[in-house]
Amino acid sequence: MNRLKIEARHEAQWVTISSDEYETMKATIEALSDPEIMEQLIKSEEDLKAGRTRSWNDFVNEARKAKKA
Repeated sequence: MNRLKIEARHEAQWVTISSDEYETMKATIEALSDPEIMEQLIKSEEDLKAGRTRSWNDFVNEARKAKKA
């Protein structure tokens, strides 16, 4: 993330961020609020811990081989 700049100091403090950062934060909140996405994230973590993964290069190589067959 970029540095945040405090624009004013008073009772109602605020922070100015770029619109890109704001949209990214909104998307993150939406994803974390979605039970289906959270279930997928949990399953993905379980797959990582159990070693049920493969590298991107292996995936691409397998896809190329399957395309040739």
